[in-house]
Amino acid sequence: MEIEKTEFKDLYILHNRLMTDDRGLFLKLFNYDFFSEHKLETDFKEFYYSSSKKDVIRGMHFQTPPFHHTKLVYVSHGRILDVVIDLRKSSTTYKKYFSIELNYENGKYLYIPKGFAHGFLSLEDNTIVNYAQTSCYSKEHDNGILFNSFGFDWGIKNPIISQRDLKFEELNSYISPFK
Repeated sequence: MEIEKTEFKDLYILHNRLMTDDRGLFLKLFNYDFFSEHKLETDFKEFYYSSSKKDVIRGMHFQTPPFHHTKLVYVSHGRILDVVIDLRKSSTTYKKYFSIELNYENGKYLYIPKGFAHGFLSLEDNTIVNYAQTSCYSKEHDNGILFNSFGFDWGIKNPIISQRDLKFEELNSYISPFK
């Protein structure tokens, strides 16, 4: 495992070595010693996955305190354009976004700290995205930012988006609870 810093404090790209042979591939997603050595959170409470059609945008999701969470995101099938927005008011990258392609072949996954909104665009049918989170889901603390309100070019004309995600507040009018 390797850790790659980004310009965003505590947002990391994690690199894993894919081991392949005649049977297929093998990837170790979590190693407690590696996470501890790099001072990354290890107390994951819930694990999810989603399966999406091509051109689906999911996001930009987050939970507010005290149910905010650190999130690990990886793709076990297909490809996504993963996007995060820094909602931490004291951050030098406040309201800026970061994006990266994640896919099942590149061994990369994203470590997203508390205070970020997260979303993605599915680049292939049947893309499976996996999430590990350090807090449990709380309906009262579940929130989001409107996907097209922060200047990011998703690169598609007719995305498939849930009615729920279309009702999120625009970034410039959202008052962040994250310090």
